[in-house]
Amino acid sequence: MIRTQIQLTEEQHKFLREKAAEYNVSMAKLVRRGVDLLALAGQQTQPSREELKRRALSIGAYEDIEGATDVSINHDKYLAEIYAEILYRTSGK
Repeated sequence: MIRTQIQLTEEQHKFLREKAAEYNVSMAKLVRRGVDLLALAGQQTQPSREELKRRALSIGAYEDIEGATDVSINHDKYLAEIYAEILYRTSGK
């Protein structure tokens, strides 16, 4: 291993010392684990914008069974109507 010296704020040092005691490991081991986690996170590549668009388009467009074409605009209205109908049916009227 290579010995490295770093500077921490008082808050960072306190946090690291407390976590090391909590997990019963050295502060150095916690730092190494943190570096490993960052390295792993960097290896997980994010899909490109084009890939995200392709995935979204592959799902298909929403089609209302009653033929409504304004669902994205009036979704609150349609949802309120559905809830009112359910409430009416369950209220025993």
